[in-house]
Amino acid sequence: MRDRSLNEPVYIISVAAKLVGVHPQTLRTYERLGFVRPRRTGRGQRLYCEADLERIRQIRRLTEEMGVNLAGVEIILKLLERVEQLQQQVERLMEELERGPRQLKPPQQDTLSQVIPVQAPGVAE
Repeated sequence: MRDRSLNEPVYIISVAAKLVGVHPQTLRTYERLGFVRPRRTGRGQRLYCEADLERIRQIRRLTEEMGVNLAGVEIILKLLERVEQLQQQVERLMEELERGPRQLKPPQQDTLSQVIPVQAPGVAE
């Protein structure tokens, strides 16, 4: 068996449903709700990748083992995505910090002329 990327779409809906233990209609519902985004073939057939299957397994754990409803699943998935984004940002910042301070360039004169003064509401000049 060749080594596949986690994001390579290879499973049709019936196979994906069997692998994760749900009905194909459940996968269609998850797609409609935006929980997974399977790729489509030229003929419109859904293809799922390993990352999709892992996400579906995660949804099953939330709903079946923890009793979370689909609205809660949506919130949890969004929060998990945000946490991942923040972790990546922290990693990038740590790498920059390890490289040491960098020299800031003074603003160019034409950039300063583009600054528009803003007056607070209710304050007269």
